[in-house]
Amino acid sequence: MDGLALLVDLVPVALLAGVAGLDVVSFPQAMISRPIVAATLGGAFLGAPEAGLVCGTALECLALEALPVGASRYPEWGSASVVAGAVAAVGATDSSFPDVGAFAVAVLVGILTAWGGGWTMVKHRQLIARFARPRLGQLAAGSRNTVVGLQVFGMTADLMRGAIIGAVVYLLSRPVAAMVNTKWTVDEDLSRAIIVACVAAVAASAVWKDFHAISGTRRLFVASLAVGTLLVVAGG
Repeated sequence: MDGLALLVDLVPVALLAGVAGLDVVSFPQAMISRPIVAATLGGAFLGAPEAGLVCGTALECLALEALPVGASRYPEWGSASVVAGAVAAVGATDSSFPDVGAFAVAVLVGILTAWGGGWTMVKHRQLIARFARPRLGQLAAGSRNTVVGLQVFGMTADLMRGAIIGAVVYLLSRPVAAMVNTKWTVDEDLSRAIIVACVAAVAASAVWKDFHAISGTRRLFVASLAVGTLLVVAGG
């Protein structure tokens, strides 16, 4: 891939990663940072939405385990999922499943990037605190301009954080996915089955935990399962 073609792919992936990272906490929290959405968009931006969707579904199973609460540290799945979806698109077409090598790399990239992204979110909060400390007097006095400036600074920094993560990780992982695709020798069905079994086990444990921790979860699960099954049957 020449430099111009790489740049054409890199820019939208980085911008989308920034927006998805921003959506996790700062703005607008519209759920576009959920893995199944962000990874599908990441794949779609590179012409392989189905590959992104498959990757996003696997990451969504893993993300069910984490419940973002307050200022605690948790994986940042927004920008991570965009990059993973874009990596899963390596070698795929607009209507094909991801190549198994790229799929395995994409899931691994998603997990590692989400973990690293959680660390950057902590640093982002510390940056905002340092920015706000000299302005505590204006904040205590209720200065509107200071509050607005602090909000704009925080969101801009968060957008840049996600975009940088997206650009760097995509640049590093794309050639790895392309190389793994050419060298992968394990049976494709077996490879996909192993990945699906691993993420399904994590999702099952997360759901089981919610059954015992959140009232009404079992009824919602059964109702959602019934509706989903009906939709699949009707669509088939």
